[in-house]
Amino acid sequence: MKTMELKYGCNPNQKPAKIFVNDGRDLPIKVLSGSPGYINFLDALNGWQLVSELKKATGLPAATSFKHVSPAGAAVGLPLDETLSKIYWVEDLGELSPLASAYARARGADRMSSFGDFIALSDICDVDTARLIKREVSDGVIAPGYEEEALKILMEKKKGNYNVIQIDPEYVPNPIEYKDVFGIRFEQGRNELKIDEELFSKIVTDNTEIPEYAKRDLMIAMITLKYTQSNSVCYVKDGQAIGIGAGQQSRIHCTRLAGSKADNWFLRQSPKVLELQFVEGITRAERDNAIDVYISEDYMDVLEDGKWEKIFQTKPEVFTKEEKKQWLNNMNDVILGSDAFFPFGDNIDRAYKSGVKYIAQPGGSVRDDQVIETCNKYGMVMTFTGIRLFHH
Repeated sequence: MKTMELKYGCNPNQKPAKIFVNDGRDLPIKVLSGSPGYINFLDALNGWQLVSELKKATGLPAATSFKHVSPAGAAVGLPLDETLSKIYWVEDLGELSPLASAYARARGADRMSSFGDFIALSDICDVDTARLIKREVSDGVIAPGYEEEALKILMEKKKGNYNVIQIDPEYVPNPIEYKDVFGIRFEQGRNELKIDEELFSKIVTDNTEIPEYAKRDLMIAMITLKYTQSNSVCYVKDGQAIGIGAGQQSRIHCTRLAGSKADNWFLRQSPKVLELQFVEGITRAERDNAIDVYISEDYMDVLEDGKWEKIFQTKPEVFTKEEKKQWLNNMNDVILGSDAFFPFGDNIDRAYKSGVKYIAQPGGSVRDDQVIETCNKYGMVMTFTGIRLFHH
């Protein structure tokens, strides 16, 4: 098929809409189920590029959870420990396949943002992954293939209307890409930058030691940023993004936004959160919302209004600022990547509060010395990649 007609574009009033390959080749995709829309395909194709690069860079199966053309999460298939299995709501599924573990991590890092996501998988979708996807609120999935039983499971989702896309993993796009804005055509070379360990060879701080796991996580951060709407920063720990700040006009706002998401990810692992007892019958999304409120300052309002009885079996103790701060002090060895230079040291100050130890950024600010000095104050390792990764 060379052209696929779509119901409409970004919004229902934007018609006609279709997708096709500029050079006249057949589309490298097949829709196996559902009827994906314009934004679904934007998420699917950006997500596919991200997971393909993660797989090539790390050698591990990869998954991402996309919303509105930016990843809410991205991860590689490392095993889940008992705590992560619990906070990702997969403890009842037993030991997961590496691909399913990758998606559990990608989905679980920021479950609020991942609600209604579009999934991309680097490998053939197996039964473990399909079972996990089936129980989440999601718009669709793209993968290079599907096991027969896995496809059957996915085609039962949404009464047979769940979007399942298969992509040809051998497809290579034209090196020149185009975009029309206000009737004017833009043309540029595709961003074919290869992200590997060599990208992090220019270390500019007093501390120069980057262990192997940190190099892996630095690659995950920068590949994720390559497909995140700019400005963007990405916090990574143990093979997965734990906080992504996308599309902010200010770098410090990106760092704060992503840092708060990373903090929430870690706070969810605290004993006070793990011991919460929920009322029977509430949905997974309601549990996620309740935890988010419990961690936030808004929980005092819930207590005062008596709304907690609709959520929890017993009245939880308040998670105080002091307790949260004490728990967050245990967060360490976090990676931070940035798609452009940090203009001020305040970004590093904020990153330190979320346990950041290793940083990758392009460098090139007139205040690079100040940023380096701030890193040295905290004993961080920072590398200058020399490459900007804006994505629009």
